[in-house]
This record gives sequence, structure tokens and C-alpha cells, in this order.
Amino acid sequence: MANLFDFASKEKETEKNEALMAAENFWTDQKKAQSIIRATNAMKSLKENFDHLTHTFSDLSESIQELSGNFDQDLAEMTEDEYKEALKAFEKYEIQVLLSHQYDQHNAILEIHPGAGGTEAMDWAGMLYRMYCRWAERKGYKVTVLNYLEGEEAGVKSCSILIEGPMVYGYLKAENGVHRLVRISPFDSAARRHTSFASVEVIPQFEDDMDITIDDRDLEVVTMRASGAGGQHINKTDSAVRMTHIPTGFVVTCQTERSQIQNRERCINMLKSKLYQLKIEENEKKMNDIKGVQKAIEWGSQIRSYVFCPYTMVKDLRTGYEVGNIQSVMDGDIDDFIFTYLRSEIQ
Repeated sequence: MANLFDFASKEKETEKNEALMAAENFWTDQKKAQSIIRATNAMKSLKENFDHLTHTFSDLSESIQELSGNFDQDLAEMTEDEYKEALKAFEKYEIQVLLSHQYDQHNAILEIHPGAGGTEAMDWAGMLYRMYCRWAERKGYKVTVLNYLEGEEAGVKSCSILIEGPMVYGYLKAENGVHRLVRISPFDSAARRHTSFASVEVIPQFEDDMDITIDDRDLEVVTMRASGAGGQHINKTDSAVRMTHIPTGFVVTCQTERSQIQNRERCINMLKSKLYQLKIEENEKKMNDIKGVQKAIEWGSQIRSYVFCPYTMVKDLRTGYEVGNIQSVMDGDIDDFIFTYLRSEIQ
């Protein structure tokens, strides 16, 4: 597993961070200081856990060799128990390694947009919204609705949510792409089978660690009345803000705060996150071009199919992983899809 994580470079980075932490002015910028401490502790934890696992499996290997030459029932049972515990520790460590990239510890902004198809597609977008909210609840994460525009008959025309908690972006980056639904439409009086699409976009939340400047002249700002999810907590004044970044065409909307000023600030941070993510992708593309990597990053590619009829199945088209219990998936049980995809990315 050592080849999955560049310990040499991480140790150098840890030493650099520790030197910064020893400086007198380290706490001048408290948020930056806390970010450095978190990153340093995460790197140390990875190395310590790797060393512990290496030692554990080395001891198990010695026990097995001893048993092969001189079998003892008590030692065999003890070794078997230790092996099971070591496997559990290894699985936890595998996830830790999978989520050790630079931005994996960030919160995530998740946006859902229905494809063509009217009510059917908007209902599917609403189902995905519920699925991700249920997934976040299972993890104990905090969900804040940033924007929620209801469909005329059902579902949503668009929505964006902020999910806060440990490693949120690290998990949800696996969900980025187009999701396909096949079912008998409840909106079709002839009970015909329909195929619907919805896109899911996931970006890490960046705030104080962003070196992004947005010129007011590049912004088109529209204010409107908040509506949709939120009930009595939604302010009925014209506090909602929709902001368009003219050079890129990025559009963000926020209605979660009570004041227009607060929603505008949220929109600016969301736009900065999108622009920062764009910068990351451009840098990764340059690196891939240099390395000769042929695999392209396609945010709009279809990643998963959810089939309700004529059989029930959810299949990830990138990894081939599939399950038959579609209701469990729609209730937020998507971790196996996430981990399978993350493992496939490091093989």
C-alpha cells in the first residue's frame, strides 16, 4: 500500500508545516493556522497507521509460520481473531488513504439539475435531492439548503445544498456526473416506461484559502423572493440572490439567509469555489497532458443507472458495481458505490 501514498513527500510537507507552526506569527491568521494543523495531523495519522498495520501483519506472519511448524489450537484461535481485527483496521485505513487528497477534507456544495423531460425529470431530481439528504443524515452531516426551486407539478427545477462534515467532498466527488432513471412514470396515464436524466455537480467549499478575485463588472446580479424548501424559515421578502459570472457563465443562487447581503456573500463564496475548482481541473489537465494520461475528466458523463422497471437494479457504469435493493439506495445507502469508485481511481 505504500505506493498508494507518497510518504517521502508528505514527510517533507509535515516538516515544513511544523516549522511554520513553530513561528511566532503562526496564529496571526487563525483559520489558516487551524487548516495547517489539520493537514499536518492528517498526514501524521496516515503514517502512524501505516506503521502500525505493517507491524501488526508482520507479527501475524510470524505467528502463522510458527503454527505451520508446531500447531497449537489456542495460538491458532488467537491468531485468527487478531487477523480479523487487522482486516477491519486495514479497511478503515484504506478509506483514510482514499480520502487523503488535498481537498477531500473540505465541505461540499452539491447542485442537482433535471435534464430534458419536464415533470418526470424534475421528479427524478427531487428524488436525488432526497437521496443525498438521507445519505448526509446517515453520516451525521449538516445540510443547508442554499437554493431550492420547486417544479410546477413535482420535484425540483434546480437545487443546491451545502453539506458540512469530515471528508464530505472526498466522498461526494464520486457522485459528480449524470444519473439516469428508468421507471414506469407516475405522471403518464398510459403507464409507459420513461427514461429520465439529472446532473449532479459537486465542488469543494473554499472560503478563506482561496486566492480568487471577482470583479463586480463581471457579475450579473438578480434579486427575487425566496421559495421552496425551508417552510417558515424562508424569508418572503426579495432576499434571494441569483448571480451570474459573465466570463464563465457560472450561475449560483442562494436563498438560505434572511438578508440579501448575507445571500450575496454566500453566492460570492459559491462562485469562488466554482472558479477555484475550474483552476484545479485546468491544472490537472495540464499535468495529465504532460504525463500522457488519456483519461479525460468529463463532468457531464453518465455515471449511474437506477432501474425500477422491468427489474430493480442500480449500476455504476464506471466500475460495474451494482445492487438490486434500489429502495435502500434511494434512502441514502450509497457508500459502497462511493468506495468502489474511489478504489478504482487508485488502481
